[in-house]
Amino acid sequence: MSQPEPSNPKSPYFDLAKKYNLKIDFKPFVQVEGISVKDFRHQKINILDFTAVIFTSKTGIDHFFRVCNELRIVVPDTMKYFCITENVAFYLQKYIIYRKRKIFHGKAKFQDLIDVIIKHRDDNFFVPLSEPHNAEIPDILEKNNIKYTIGTLYKTISSHFSNNPGEFDYDILVFYSPSGIKSLKENFPEFVQGDIKIAAFGPTTACAVEQEGLRLDINAPNPKAPSMTMALDFFLKEYNKNSR
Repeated sequence: MSQPEPSNPKSPYFDLAKKYNLKIDFKPFVQVEGISVKDFRHQKINILDFTAVIFTSKTGIDHFFRVCNELRIVVPDTMKYFCITENVAFYLQKYIIYRKRKIFHGKAKFQDLIDVIIKHRDDNFFVPLSEPHNAEIPDILEKNNIKYTIGTLYKTISSHFSNNPGEFDYDILVFYSPSGIKSLKENFPEFVQGDIKIAAFGPTTACAVEQEGLRLDINAPNPKAPSMTMALDFFLKEYNKNSR
């Protein structure tokens, strides 16, 4: 799993491991570094100019409020929040009184969220993203004539592993972002997939897998499996059935 180990002992990943007698290693392929206030100021962005914020991840929420705190900005109660999923929206409770704010969310994809954003097209949207970020987001906003500004609040960099291919001699590799795929190729330029199954969460991650000439075996979300654990469960069930 190319992400940190869940802190919640009731994580569905642990249930999955128990159900199929799996050994799961959690190894983040990317690290997140916050942009300094000095670097943020160079972007010449005044957060108080905006009436709404779009969050595509919990990391974006963390760094938005970090920067606001370091700049001593008090975010007004009238600020609207648009989150890519309900789970991301609930994470706002860490920083604001949830029930007293105008909070909206999509289902899973940014395309779902844009339908909600269009209903508030008179707002001025701030979009905190990483460097690099998904080009799909500004493209969709522009096509729908949404007034927005992207601000870089953090950056993702590849984690470094020993360049011993045996370190990643797994049956399944699970990725959650295009940056994870990039990190795999940077750490193991001679990587050969062979019988290793690759799972990807989200359309941009799936696209990155194929662009690198790798085979995509497990894709989530999909109509049968809205989460990665459900997609893995379905795959393992079918795999075991066919192996008998």
